[in-house]
Amino acid sequence: MRRERSQPRPNWQRIVHDEQGLVYGTPARDASGAERPYWDESVHYVFDMDEVLSLEADVELLHSMCLDAVDNVIVTERYRDFGIPEWVWPAVAESWQRHDPHVYGRFDLRYDGSGPAKLLEYNADTPTSLLEASVVQWYWKETVFPADDQWNSLHEKLVERWREVGQRLPSDEVHFTWSAGDASGEDHVTVAYLQETAAEAGLDTVGLAIEEIGWDPLLKRFVDLEEAAMRTVVKLYPWEWVVNEEFGRHAVDTLPATLWVEPLWKMLLSNKALLAVLWEMYPGHPNLLPAYLDDPGMLTEYVRKPKLGREGANIQIVAPGYETQTGGVYGEEGYVYQLFDPLPEFDGYRPALGAWLVGDNAAGLGIRETAGLVTDDGAAFVPHRIPQE
Repeated sequence: MRRERSQPRPNWQRIVHDEQGLVYGTPARDASGAERPYWDESVHYVFDMDEVLSLEADVELLHSMCLDAVDNVIVTERYRDFGIPEWVWPAVAESWQRHDPHVYGRFDLRYDGSGPAKLLEYNADTPTSLLEASVVQWYWKETVFPADDQWNSLHEKLVERWREVGQRLPSDEVHFTWSAGDASGEDHVTVAYLQETAAEAGLDTVGLAIEEIGWDPLLKRFVDLEEAAMRTVVKLYPWEWVVNEEFGRHAVDTLPATLWVEPLWKMLLSNKALLAVLWEMYPGHPNLLPAYLDDPGMLTEYVRKPKLGREGANIQIVAPGYETQTGGVYGEEGYVYQLFDPLPEFDGYRPALGAWLVGDNAAGLGIRETAGLVTDDGAAFVPHRIPQE
């Protein structure tokens, strides 16, 4: 694993923004605090195929461990550790026991090329940076390094997954929703891309903002703008927000007549309490960092993460010379304390590896790098390649 420089394509802005739809992404920041493009193809990371094969194996193993953790939490009814409201508990268990279908997720990993990948968190419910990882960096590689490979079968696997999942949905029509409250446009573009892959798989798709979903109180069902029943809804809106809103009661009560993707049981995977449960179940595992619920336990150097935090908000690092605190609105739900193992440094930048899963299979890699210790909304997305021997 190494970081290399390369000349950006002369017309890269037009290609990436106008042709490929990467219209979001606040400017990232370099080491001096100056702006750099969110999509930055002036640098990229290079991996050996052996490294990628090892990472793929780590990712699929971690995913299977996470599924075992979900089962453990449900059997032992540890929902309180996850801050899940009590009225939702039975529905989470039923969603898991029904095997409500899931489509995709993203692990954030620490990896430096010299040892096993370490799990930092699992973005299992509302993962973004999908278009960059699937489409944008693939076409960059095809243009700039056409002879090389890339860890990237996201598009093909998403189409294949929709074909598999389509047979288990209540109807062939799937509604794809985003929140109109997301001013950046990232949610809308991500959902539109997912909708495109589902349409390619042969599903009938409808797109609308989640705020436009209606409720028919007489027939007790969700309806779209045409007053048609919504039987399967893809959302990029966190379950922990859904269950705290009025329509969340309807969403839970109407399961499985209306199915939601990602499913309700993924509330347990998208919550950082999962990290502590994994460490309890698999102490000393080479792909895990020690993690504890609600206090640091034996840790003297740690990262305190809100169980439901997003975009690097409300993170506290306690370690000599590394003390860091980020702002935000999270933390009321409690914290997880994870061993501080700083991201590796390459030319003054620290990459976090976003390893994608589609279904239960590893499907690709996206890299976000930052000059700081916390991967936040000031990180840049940079591509990668695998030289062919």
